[in-house]
Amino acid sequence: MRIGILTGGGDCPGLNAVVRGIVSSKRSDMEIFGFMRGWNGPLEADYIPLNKEDVEGIHILGGTILGTSRTNPFKKEEDTKKLFENLEKLKIDAIIAIGGDDTLSVAAKLSSFHFPVVGVPKTIDNDVSNTDYTFGFHTAVNVGADAIDRLHSTAKSHNRVFYVEIMGREAGWIALEAGLASGAHLVLIPEYPMTLDEIMSVVDKRMERGGYCIVAVAEGFKPTEFEDEVNKHKAVDAFGHVQLGGIAEFLTEITKERRSYETRSVVLGHLLRGGTPTAFDRILGTRYGVHAMDLIKKQDYGRMVALSGNDIVSVPIEYGVATKKLVPYDYYKLCTLFFG
Repeated sequence: MRIGILTGGGDCPGLNAVVRGIVSSKRSDMEIFGFMRGWNGPLEADYIPLNKEDVEGIHILGGTILGTSRTNPFKKEEDTKKLFENLEKLKIDAIIAIGGDDTLSVAAKLSSFHFPVVGVPKTIDNDVSNTDYTFGFHTAVNVGADAIDRLHSTAKSHNRVFYVEIMGREAGWIALEAGLASGAHLVLIPEYPMTLDEIMSVVDKRMERGGYCIVAVAEGFKPTEFEDEVNKHKAVDAFGHVQLGGIAEFLTEITKERRSYETRSVVLGHLLRGGTPTAFDRILGTRYGVHAMDLIKKQDYGRMVALSGNDIVSVPIEYGVATKKLVPYDYYKLCTLFFG
């Protein structure tokens, strides 16, 4: 049996742990083809064979040994034809697709053509539905919290306002948990917009009370009255997503215009998803990989592995991409207790 595996979308701590879990739990009659650079691998028939010795120790490494991309093989008809031709030519019996919303949406589409597919949810944003956590999120929160921890001393020393931009397109999980853990004085996330006046009110309150202020802001946040201004003229990727970034700088300039506070912006960006995964993400990735291979062995296709409590379960792939898992209001309300 020949199984292709790929990692798509943004790189993420824990990807290599999934690859190791898959390869290490394969049967002796199975061959593993690691497709390179996401869905670009099967499109170009670009792959490497993977055996247990090839994956030994990779679970502690960040990134992915298979590389990644945001390729969409269903965007063009000729690419779709090429995808199926190569899968047939290489005699691939099943694919394990490791990725977030876009990668899994391609996997769900492939499954709709009755090709055997298993999905593994991956995103530091933690916004894949029907799973409690995605690997990489825990590492990203730790990195974000550590960065904000370090900013407290310099912000306090200089009586400054800092806007710390944190990844999170539609869901503010990282900003919320990193901000809550590190004692940020305001957390701004896409799910719960605020006006600039409301933001300034919290900043004023904090500056009067503490002399400095740190605001954790998700990259997808937009002030209510400037929703069309923050990300206009930005490029889009192969899945039509606007390439975000710039909200911290935008808020910094607005604050300088309206107040006399010394104000700075810090963009954590790709730092959040780079580097060594935490122990939690290594273990979760490993469990996901092993369970994905179990589904292949049982020929239980069209499924996505997921975390429910402390159990690894599976759900239909389309369940993972049907909706975004957003921050619930009660969780956000808890965070507001510490604003200002």
